[in-house]
Amino acid sequence: MSKEKILDVKDLRTSFFDDNGEIKAVDGVSFTVEKGKTIGIVGESGSGKSITALSILRLLENPGKIVGGEVLFKGKDLAKASEREMRGIRGNQISMIFQEPMTSLNPVYTVGQQIRETLKVHQGLGKNGGTKKGIELLKLVGIPSPEERIKAYPHELSGGMRQRVMIAMALACNPELLIADEPTTALDVTIQAQILELINELQEDMGMSVIMITHDLGVVAETCDYVAVMYGGKVVEFADIETLFKNPRHPYTVGLLKSLPRHDIDVDELEPIKGTVPSPREMPDGCRFANRCPFATDLCFNELPSLDEMKDGNEVRCWIYTDRWDGDPEVKVYEPERTS
Repeated sequence: MSKEKILDVKDLRTSFFDDNGEIKAVDGVSFTVEKGKTIGIVGESGSGKSITALSILRLLENPGKIVGGEVLFKGKDLAKASEREMRGIRGNQISMIFQEPMTSLNPVYTVGQQIRETLKVHQGLGKNGGTKKGIELLKLVGIPSPEERIKAYPHELSGGMRQRVMIAMALACNPELLIADEPTTALDVTIQAQILELINELQEDMGMSVIMITHDLGVVAETCDYVAVMYGGKVVEFADIETLFKNPRHPYTVGLLKSLPRHDIDVDELEPIKGTVPSPREMPDGCRFANRCPFATDLCFNELPSLDEMKDGNEVRCWIYTDRWDGDPEVKVYEPERTS
């Protein structure tokens, strides 16, 4: 039985242009999102996660531009859609929760005015109908006394409350796809857990698909079915959540996991990934991670590996898993899962 795809990103390439030339922020990214499932896009700052999300919704500001690839939403290529068509999709069929709600919400309008605007544009609701639906949405996302909160300005709400308002606005039109870009940034751990639990519950209730963009593998473990690991504008590993944590294949994924505290393994100290991310202006010819990889050989520095499918259906971009690997044939990229 085939799985229904709601979004199919194929070879997406997004660049920024200035007087010094082209900066390839997203360089040939491909992944699919299945109906009702959550995919995580994870990686360090500068890996291209947020630009990928903004490219899907065509929210790039100049000098950013999609220069190649397809973004197929239910078969329609959003990369080639008109701006009028995109206005009908944004906030309606696809919604986005942005990183910082204080900068995403307009400070001079009340919460109710901003929710009503979304409902007016996409559902044609008037003031009374919009207010009633707005109160229902605030109640849905767990905001107490929604009849009062709907009259509040953003600065009158806590960070957690503002993020819940953003979620309410994103869900106003029952979207089929929700993109959450670092939805728990700047929130304390208790509120983070509440927001993630809320998104999970709403997804189950509404049957929507979710793209969860984060640098936090803990968030990924709590929310995602599949994960795309990005580095240097490319996907280096795509795997189901269980495989990613038990049997990571790419050395970068392994490095991310080893830098996390674990409750099931006793370690004296965490292992940071040595080195720095290459500048997007000076990407190497070979593997983008080669200068930080403990297993890199001359092949890795000179040629970029392709994203290849493994026997279990997951994908990895690494020479170690190919016939051309010229390093130690006994190399073990990961350690089997251990429990204390």
